[in-house]
Amino acid sequence: MRTNLDFSPLFRSSVGFDRMFNLLEKAGSFDVIDSWPPYDILKTAEDDYRITMAVAGFAQDELTLTQEQNMLLVSGQKANEDEGQYLHRGIGGRNFQRRFQLADHVKVVGASLANGLLTVDLKREIPEAMKPRRIEIATGSALPQLETDYVEAEKTAA
Repeated sequence: MRTNLDFSPLFRSSVGFDRMFNLLEKAGSFDVIDSWPPYDILKTAEDDYRITMAVAGFAQDELTLTQEQNMLLVSGQKANEDEGQYLHRGIGGRNFQRRFQLADHVKVVGASLANGLLTVDLKREIPEAMKPRRIEIATGSALPQLETDYVEAEKTAA
């Protein structure tokens, strides 16, 4: 038995986590899973990834890759071909749309089509300002001395 969680109380006490809560809600929903075309996701290095999709029968001009913020959309629109009457059609030629949710700072760096395989290379590029940095710890004698001025309050007789 699966129940849907309500994240709305968390929206009141958090700022900037709405995208994460939306992803959690979406992960809990039941979507129709379409397994075509088949694909692999490979981690090639620490910050490099590769998606390989089997798109046999599709030409380069029939495939479209679009990246919008953190979403990669791969779609295929097959041109109508009436070359005769098929007795058996085993090569998939139907139109498709495949969406990949990308993490923050993941960008598409290239795509290629060879031997019926569409290869999309991805790279995570974290901005310099967001990378962890080491902070030097100064010793007690190396700390700068702060000069403080003391202000004496005037005493008044009541």
